[in-house]
Amino acid sequence: MNAAPALTPTNRVLTWCLHLLLAALLVLAAVRAVAGDQPRAAAVVAVAVACGVAYAAGPLWSRVRTSRRAAAAWLGVVCALWLVLVVLTADGVWVAFPLYFLQLHLLSRQAGLVAVTVTALAAITAFAAHQGVFSPVAAIGPALGAAVAVAVVRGYQALYRESEQRRRLIEELTATRADLAEAQHTAGVLAERERLAHEIHDTLAQGLSSIQLLLRAAERSLPDDSGNAARHVGQARQAAADNLAEARRFVAALTPPALDGTTLAGALERLCATTGTRHRITARFRLTGGPTPLPTTHEVALLRIAQAAVANTVRHADATTVEITLSHLGDEIALAVVDDGTGFDPEALPASDPGEGGVGLEAMRTRARTLGGSLTVESSPGHGTALTARLPVPRSAEVRP
Repeated sequence: MNAAPALTPTNRVLTWCLHLLLAALLVLAAVRAVAGDQPRAAAVVAVAVACGVAYAAGPLWSRVRTSRRAAAAWLGVVCALWLVLVVLTADGVWVAFPLYFLQLHLLSRQAGLVAVTVTALAAITAFAAHQGVFSPVAAIGPALGAAVAVAVVRGYQALYRESEQRRRLIEELTATRADLAEAQHTAGVLAERERLAHEIHDTLAQGLSSIQLLLRAAERSLPDDSGNAARHVGQARQAAADNLAEARRFVAALTPPALDGTTLAGALERLCATTGTRHRITARFRLTGGPTPLPTTHEVALLRIAQAAVANTVRHADATTVEITLSHLGDEIALAVVDDGTGFDPEALPASDPGEGGVGLEAMRTRARTLGGSLTVESSPGHGTALTARLPVPRSAEVRP
């Protein structure tokens, strides 16, 4: 028996009602024995007090709340004293009602039902013995009380399980929102880094490269006796070369962290491992064809498309598996993301389809088209989704160091 969960105000009220009910019934049995001048009144009072003391000791004994065996032992002592009480007086029969709740709460499901049945039979038998005759009407009270107790406890347990499921769902939703907010923030930061890398590569680096080529051409056009002019041109060309190298280092530094120190295949394999760990989905990676050196821009685009496709699968597809395949096809590289989810109708999506957090299909198509490639989506409701991005591999590509 695990440690009991923290009591809510409603639980505390119900627990105190049970305590007061049992105490009131014990007092009633003792008072009626004394007031009715029963021959065994002293014994009835003594047993009622002993039963009350044993019952009160349970909540004070910490092991009762943490050990099912200790709880069963304590309950056994209370029930034994109750049996003595019902032998002495018929008024002790009514104490069976709070005992039903204790048995159903402290014992396992099957053991609780057995204990309630035995207690009800004992109460009926004791009452019949005190009356000197068995009457079906006399059996209705204990039997009906047992049925009510079982119905109430089972209903409460069902409500408690539903409440726990909702609590866990709310916690998961809160955690998911926090993860989504963090992912969106990270995506924004990475997108800005990528934008800066493209800007540096497409403007500064290309401009410095052009300057270097022009200076080299000017240097070759100078006469041999140009003297200082040739030296100055050479220095300018060297400065342009140095700044071009620095610009390329900036581009490399702004490369997405997922590609730091690894290949595109390694980053995709890590994406699958991370997805399978964080979400209830099996993610697999497959590499086909011989490795082909790729420019940084191609690796970044393919990684971003894979991340976006997997994110959409996790959020919307309700899939159990997703597979990422990277295929090197000579002068072309293909990335395929296939899942077994609910699928959708690609024609029914809005033309812009920005998606959530910039990971929509249009954003993926734009990445592929920017590099001269294409992106296709095959899907239908109930039949999963297959997304394929194809990019041409430049013959002379500036490969990421």
